[in-house]
Amino acid sequence: MREKEIEKKLTQMVKKAGGICPKLVSPGFDGMPDRMVLLPNGRICFVEVKAPGEKPRPLQLSRHRLLRRLGFPVYVLDDAEQIGGILDEIRTP
Repeated sequence: MREKEIEKKLTQMVKKAGGICPKLVSPGFDGMPDRMVLLPNGRICFVEVKAPGEKPRPLQLSRHRLLRRLGFPVYVLDDAEQIGGILDEIRTP
């Protein structure tokens, strides 16, 4: 499954869960995750979508660490089978 297909599946499953999954575009602040996941009850996380087996670049890993230090969950998604687990984790207080 290609990265684009995984990303599409993520947005569909988030929508089905009652949330939204906007694509992040950060001019002048490269390396931000691809998607922000917003679920009911104020649940939020960031998701970096990769093709199967691919890893984030060093700048992306740096942005992930920054977001985590600020208290936000960040996930790297390279398999559509991971989506359900990610959504379950976000919904758990």
